[in-house]
Amino acid sequence: MPRILIHAATQSLELVDDGGAVVKRYPVSTARNGLGEQCGSNCTPRGRHLIRAMIGKDMPANTVFIGRRPTGEIYSEQLAAQQPGRDWILTRILWLSGCEPGFNRLGEVDTMRRYIYIHGCPDSAPMGVPGSIGCVRMRNADIIELFDLVTAGTPVEILE
Repeated sequence: MPRILIHAATQSLELVDDGGAVVKRYPVSTARNGLGEQCGSNCTPRGRHLIRAMIGKDMPANTVFIGRRPTGEIYSEQLAAQQPGRDWILTRILWLSGCEPGFNRLGEVDTMRRYIYIHGCPDSAPMGVPGSIGCVRMRNADIIELFDLVTAGTPVEILE
């Protein structure tokens, strides 16, 4: 089974095959507040995770999601101008669940209960620099490609 490695230091995501070879590499944007597991921290959680749910299959690029449900909107600069400051979750969602009880699973450090995703964002958002409020942001074309290469249960490791 392939696995995903997210490198906060280089703001990159790698899809790695069973033999450890990098199949794909994408620029990403992790949390502006850095790395951390605490609920309410707006940090990206470290450690071992897995993809618990995959949301948005076959939806058009730039589909807007709220609460993991499509709103019927398609992101545009005009929509963004009407709603400044909104945290845009677009196109696809890979919902992560922590695998390390007490570190990123259960209690006040539970990645899934914190709604931490790998997801699409406006293509105008910078990649390669921290900017999210906890999630891992990707370009829309990249998240579509990645979504089609992984399955629920794929291991994800977020590294410093």
